[in-house]
Amino acid sequence: MSSNDFYLRYYVGHKGKFGHEFLEFEFRPDGKLRYANNSNYKNDTMIRKEAFVHGKVINELRRIVEDSEIMAEDDALWPQPDRVGRQELEIVIGDEHISFTTSKIGSLVDVNQSRDPDGLRCFYYLVQDLKCMVFSLIGLHFKIKPI
Repeated sequence: MSSNDFYLRYYVGHKGKFGHEFLEFEFRPDGKLRYANNSNYKNDTMIRKEAFVHGKVINELRRIVEDSEIMAEDDALWPQPDRVGRQELEIVIGDEHISFTTSKIGSLVDVNQSRDPDGLRCFYYLVQDLKCMVFSLIGLHFKIKPI
C-alpha cells in the first residue's frame, strides 16, 4: 500500500441459536465498499452489497478516523471476545496499520466499567459514526433498510 492509501474493515457478530449472525463492512483503497449483514432470525437471508464510493467519501472516512484518534489506542485492556460476541476493527492509513478485537458493547455502562474506559469510549463512538455512515450510504445507494 502507498503512503496515502486507506483501508477500513469492521465486523460484529456472534454464533448463537440462529447460527452465525453478523454485520461486516469494508472500504478498500480503490473506493470499493463491501457490506454484508447475516441474520437467520425468522428465516431471514444474508444481505450482501457492493458499491464504489467517490474519493471524497474515502477522504471523509479518513478524516473521521483521524479525528477520533483511534490510531493511538491499544486494545490490551479491553474486554476479550466472549459467548456474547466479538467486534473487530482494522484500519490502514498509509504506513500505519491497527487491528482491534473486543467483545460486543451493549451500552456506555459496559464502556465505563472496562479497564480502559477512555480507549474503549473512543472505539465505541467511532464505530457508531462508521455504522451511521455505512447505513446511510447503503440506504441511499440501494434503497434498503440495513437493519
